[in-house]
Amino acid sequence: MVSIPSFASIIGYRGEIIHFTGDYLEDKSAYQHYSDGILLVDGGKILKAENYSSFKDIHLLSELVDYRGKILVPGFIDTHVHYTQMEMLASYGNQLLDWLNKDVFPTEMKFSSSTHSQKIASFFLDELVKNGTTTALVFASTYPQSVDAFFMEAQKRNMRMISGKVLMDRNAPAALLDTPESAYRDSEALIKKWHNNRRLQYAVTPRFAPTSSEQELRVAGDLLAKYPDLYLHTHIAENQQETEVVKKLFPYSESYLDVYGKYGLLTPRSVFAHAVYLSNDDFNLLARHHSAVAFCPMSNLFLGSGLFNYGDAVKSKVKIGLGTDMGGGNDLSILRTMSEAYKVTMMRKAGSQTPDNILPVSPLENLYLATLGGAKALDLDNHIGSFLPGREADFIVLDPQSRSILDLRVAESTSLEEKLFAFEMLGDDRTVLHTYIMGKKMK
Repeated sequence: MVSIPSFASIIGYRGEIIHFTGDYLEDKSAYQHYSDGILLVDGGKILKAENYSSFKDIHLLSELVDYRGKILVPGFIDTHVHYTQMEMLASYGNQLLDWLNKDVFPTEMKFSSSTHSQKIASFFLDELVKNGTTTALVFASTYPQSVDAFFMEAQKRNMRMISGKVLMDRNAPAALLDTPESAYRDSEALIKKWHNNRRLQYAVTPRFAPTSSEQELRVAGDLLAKYPDLYLHTHIAENQQETEVVKKLFPYSESYLDVYGKYGLLTPRSVFAHAVYLSNDDFNLLARHHSAVAFCPMSNLFLGSGLFNYGDAVKSKVKIGLGTDMGGGNDLSILRTMSEAYKVTMMRKAGSQTPDNILPVSPLENLYLATLGGAKALDLDNHIGSFLPGREADFIVLDPQSRSILDLRVAESTSLEEKLFAFEMLGDDRTVLHTYIMGKKMK
């Protein structure tokens, strides 16, 4: 038990508690569930989670917050999202490459303005908080000021965020292009300014292979070699047309993933978004390098890109997190993303010649991907993603009464998984009653 003198600053949160203690995809017992639990928080850090009935020193707490009838889970983690695409969210009718040219690139040109970047970064981060997302891996634009604005706004909120300047030197409008020389210079300046600055970390961010020359990819590899604790954040094999373009641009490479591998971009902190058209060999290679993929079901469905092979990725033991990929995805809600993840896995089952061999993502798997799985994908599981002692106190409160239909369905649930499934299928930003960042209530 915690010694009595330290209780003056400890806050207890009472409610139903669910969190993961290890890799749930490997070990189905790696979670804790307390139907009536207490989460102890001191100075922005988790002390422990346990059964409420087991805690005997309630009278010594500085405060006891009563969330009975609600569920407390670690804050959601978005492993792939674009803050610079807020304004063109829900753009109609194009697949990936046409969509980039028609909608994305014109919107991202606005981020040459620091004022505009700050405005959208502030709006974006407030929307994340409303949706219960406490950490994200975020694309900015090619302009350094878009990164400065994003990190400044994230720091105001004390949020754990990862971002970086986009590297892009071909196959895009001239106003958005950099050069290998400016890419290195600007990226290094931003790294020195922001990487490991409080809760902020930097990601080397080539948009994707079609917009990067060999020299530009070499710059990305050089930065990772010089600063080995950086992240690598990019897209891979999202769309069939895109993969054909990559074959033509890099004819010497064995696969799309091999393009990145030749320049040293496969690291334990590399996150590859989408991975819809990767082979089992690709997944195995990612697993060997301890790299991760961001599963972005809402975006893949909205842009008609394809269905991620979740089952093969799990079998290969590659790290997987969930990504909203807003604005390809049309919502920042991780709850809605979990709903789309289930549907993608069900569609793969429906299209299989051996459907009995394919299991849809389970409710507990989905919650794992949104919390500790995402933290592991970002190599941050020693800091966030669970209620293990010493973790940062980023957590959310989910309310079944946020929607009458959700409340009705939860009331009829007879198991934990059935209850979670109701939240995942019927929940949205309204379902997130409160969001806490380092123990401070932000919503």
